[in-house]
Amino acid sequence: MVKKESVLFICTGNSCRSQIAEGLLRDMAGDLFDVYSAGSHPSRVHPASIMVMSEWGIDISKHTSDSINKYLNKDIDIVITVCDNAKKVCPDFPEKVKRIHWNVDDPFNGWGIEPSDLGPYRTTRQELKNRINDFLN
Repeated sequence: MVKKESVLFICTGNSCRSQIAEGLLRDMAGDLFDVYSAGSHPSRVHPASIMVMSEWGIDISKHTSDSINKYLNKDIDIVITVCDNAKKVCPDFPEKVKRIHWNVDDPFNGWGIEPSDLGPYRTTRQELKNRINDFLN
């Protein structure tokens, strides 16, 4: 059996962008990749992230917000930073790790989950889906 490549998405809080990206890649190509996410300053998975992913039938409600340090000694193949801040503070992974950087706007604007709060999360979800499609092709 061939080992799946592992992909780690990194942002600052591991509450929005990296969580959405993890959910999308798992949904789109979980048979090809082991997918994780982490943050330089992890907090919690944002309820709006959970909500907009559920609109597409993807459940990220059981995801946890983890520190990058949890993955430093794991056998990660590809690290994708999804914000400039994460790229700056991302620790060194072994040289063989492929590094990719996407600067995606942060949808976070407080912890609200009113319908009026969801627009930026939907925009982020679509941008990440487009980028993941490009990554897979």
